[in-house]
Amino acid sequence: MLGSALAVQKRMLAVAIAALTFAIYVPALRNGFVGYDDGDYVVNNPHVNTGLSRANTTWALSAAHTNNWHPLTWLSHSLDAAIFGLDPRGHHFTSLALHAANTSLMFLWLAGATGQPVCSAFVALGFGLHPLHVESVAWIAERKDVLSTFFLLLTLLAYSSYVRKPGLGRYALVFLSLTAGLLSKQMLVTVPFLLFLLDFWPLRRTAGVGRRLIEKLPLVLLCLAAGLATLWAQRRGGAVSLLDQLPLAIRLENAVTAYFRYLGKVAWPSGLSAFYPFPSAGIPVLQVAMASAGIVVISFVTLVCRSKRPWLLVGWGWFLLTLLPVIGIIQVGMQSMADRYMYVPMTGLLIAAAWEVSARVQFSTAATRAACATAAIVLALWSVGTWIQIPIWHDGVTLFRHALEVDPDNFVAHDNLGVELDRRGQSDEALEHYRATLRLRPGDRNGEANFAMASFAKGERLTASGKFDEALSAIRDGIRYRPRNALAHTQIGRILSQGQSPQLPAAIAEFRAALAIDPQFAAAHMGLAVAMSMSGHPVEARTGFENVLRLEPGNVEAHYDLGLMLATLGDAQGAFRHFEAAVRLNPGFGNAHVALAEMDAAMGRYGDAWREVQLARAANAQVDPVLVSQLQAVLARK
Repeated sequence: MLGSALAVQKRMLAVAIAALTFAIYVPALRNGFVGYDDGDYVVNNPHVNTGLSRANTTWALSAAHTNNWHPLTWLSHSLDAAIFGLDPRGHHFTSLALHAANTSLMFLWLAGATGQPVCSAFVALGFGLHPLHVESVAWIAERKDVLSTFFLLLTLLAYSSYVRKPGLGRYALVFLSLTAGLLSKQMLVTVPFLLFLLDFWPLRRTAGVGRRLIEKLPLVLLCLAAGLATLWAQRRGGAVSLLDQLPLAIRLENAVTAYFRYLGKVAWPSGLSAFYPFPSAGIPVLQVAMASAGIVVISFVTLVCRSKRPWLLVGWGWFLLTLLPVIGIIQVGMQSMADRYMYVPMTGLLIAAAWEVSARVQFSTAATRAACATAAIVLALWSVGTWIQIPIWHDGVTLFRHALEVDPDNFVAHDNLGVELDRRGQSDEALEHYRATLRLRPGDRNGEANFAMASFAKGERLTASGKFDEALSAIRDGIRYRPRNALAHTQIGRILSQGQSPQLPAAIAEFRAALAIDPQFAAAHMGLAVAMSMSGHPVEARTGFENVLRLEPGNVEAHYDLGLMLATLGDAQGAFRHFEAAVRLNPGFGNAHVALAEMDAAMGRYGDAWREVQLARAANAQVDPVLVSQLQAVLARK
């Protein structure tokens, strides 16, 4: 009876922990999609936003989209899209529910493995409420963290069950749970080694080392395959930094210092950011030496204390092992660290802290009460920090403005803020952030592309407003970074061919530059043809208009302009044919009706000419009064 009552209490405590975690994260339901990868993952991804289907499932199983291969993550997003559409509240709800479930599973596994529910509750609540985990939970595109950890915790529960009563069925559950976790995120590749560590404590397995190693071999092979799949996906997408781009020495320096930066973020979670730029200028030698020495000393101390305080070795090992795949030795992206990478590794530090404090206060009631009070205060402070951090992920502008408050020289934050402002139509402010990106990170391909496209868009807007000089300046700013852009050269050509004093030779040169980049660009052919016509080169103009119609047979303006050129060159029949094509495609094209009226009159078809005049007037086109008078006189005599 007592055992049954304790089991019920443990399950009730697990539910309470999950409920408290969910309640703290409820404000995330008011957040939207932030744009930062959310478009690639959900909003603009037709393989996801159309919901679950056979085609989308096939894509999820085979795609290396966004430099990752995680089929279960894609399927979870597709399921959300099927249920909630593109309402972000539904997508956030799923992530929150998974995070709350993870806190509950964390408690159940740890309490079951150690028999200490109080310490286990602190670890589970610390895991659930720490501000470092906001990124993993409140960022929809980071679903892979909460989903993979859900399966990791099922793996730990299955492994504990297997240790208590070994059997093929229980081992199969371990294998399948880990497989599901790896199909959600391959950061779990070090889990077999974590299980070997947990054999020492809290599971206290007495089986020989060799047997336990052989036992993990299928899991190691599974993780090796998952790791190779990750490298394939990331190299295919160009996300893995090569040694000539980022030397191994610099990566190792960042790795050892990052371990201590993460420790600092756990102890004092301030200055959190969506992106921490890689220290391109390098890291001071003294800082690297101190961090390296710190890792060695802590590792040595935990090893020495392993008999009396095994949780220190296990907690520290958990932290080192689970963070290893993303510590930056194999560098993916431009970040030096990321809050989301601590979603699993932090647990090891919490375990070490909780059991060490418990061991030190267990013989003193006053000390125990003080420790419990301190733990409650710490959890409360973390909850407040999380509550404050969640709205920062409300949208992309809020997210990256905050990142720039943390680090004004964060070039990725400048670049992404520019993208978000562009989406809101705030292009001038967006350009300022793109300029900051290029100042801070010269040669950054992504920043250059965004700056160039924003400059071209600004130029187009200024052209429409008649501010040609400013438009030219904006487009030429963009061309400095993207010189091989046919549209930009075409825009410049159009501007130069307009106005009271058109610069036709320069405009023709720009149109030809555009066609050298893209010979199939109809707009450049059109611009060149018009410029040639204005320059008094009707034969070249005719060729240009014919090229436009070869690429765009339904281009009304090209039919009309080609008709004018053919009329100039004496091909009345060809001209008439193209004027007819223009009005057939657009019956309201008044100028084409005027041209047809003039040609009909010249050929003595006065009734047809008068009908075209009426159609031209209906389209508010200007008709030559002399032609109207002549037609009226002729028709009156009839």
